[in-house]
Amino acid sequence: MTSSDRPAAPTDPSPSGTSEPAGIDPRGPRVGAGITAALLAVVVLLGPGTEALALLAVVALSFLPGALLGTHATWQGWLFRTLVRARLGAPEHLEDPRPPQFAQLVGLLVTAAGVALGLAGVPGAVPWAAGVAFLAAALNATVGLCLGCELYLLGRRFRGVRV
Repeated sequence: MTSSDRPAAPTDPSPSGTSEPAGIDPRGPRVGAGITAALLAVVVLLGPGTEALALLAVVALSFLPGALLGTHATWQGWLFRTLVRARLGAPEHLEDPRPPQFAQLVGLLVTAAGVALGLAGVPGAVPWAAGVAFLAAALNATVGLCLGCELYLLGRRFRGVRV
């Protein structure tokens, strides 16, 4: 993690008086989603088979650090910080890192289910799982609509937490 990803202060007080995690550059998860969408498109194009299954397993494993530690911990986050962020100006705003981290968990669950079903011999499971994950990643990369983030916010509203 570099200082360009997060502000110096680890937390900011929220209006409710609780501590919120420091924000992240919202462009990072979008760049990561674009890279992921490209890999998932290849999986879909490969169709059922061992090559597609292996690539989907790589994508699933790529979601694991993001789900556990946040998007900054993924190899896509490293690429953003190393190759892209240095060429951009400061972001207009910072974003709560928890919704993108939850989105990484959703991506992990969808792709891991495709890998597990593919290993179990379920026909078409790999390209279907890749297609679902591709749709979510492509929406995030192209128009900034993070479906996993929206699920996170919906869950907080359902639990009665102000968002």
